[in-house]
Amino acid sequence: MSADVQIRKATENDAEIIALLGRVTFAETFGHFFRDQNDLLHYFERTFSVQKVRSSFANPNNVFWIATMNELPVGYAKLKLNSFSEFIIDQNTSQLQKIYVLKDFLAQKIGLKLQDEMLKIAKESGSTKIWLSVLQENERAIGFYQKNNFQKIGEHDFQIGKESFHFHVMAKDL
Repeated sequence: MSADVQIRKATENDAEIIALLGRVTFAETFGHFFRDQNDLLHYFERTFSVQKVRSSFANPNNVFWIATMNELPVGYAKLKLNSFSEFIIDQNTSQLQKIYVLKDFLAQKIGLKLQDEMLKIAKESGSTKIWLSVLQENERAIGFYQKNNFQKIGEHDFQIGKESFHFHVMAKDL
């Protein structure tokens, strides 16, 4: 049976799916960096609670997509239109804020399909650049973005509980 991958724009009714996918995919990707699992759980409540995701839909600059494979949700993406970056002079920028795909489905190129949707909408909105932050240790993601013509333009740190994370900021012209 061939895999039927579908990408669709998400609605507020998808908040539960996005919150769950966010928690699972974040834990799969970054969970091993946390010495104290309570820090991870607190981050989930601040970032991936159903209410937090629902409230994100209220901002017209936030656009979400859900990826399904054979009707099962396997990934999601979030684009933030009109999102300023201190590393970019151009004001017509959008942020590729999240692309998360369940680990077992990474080989299906679902991340690329989600990215293509985000780039299309960002360009249609008038953005001339798109940027993102990616964890320095996430070599797979960095390679993916480099392969898709993103270039490193800066760095920043982010604190979650007791852990400090170092991020590369990458961008590309649209």
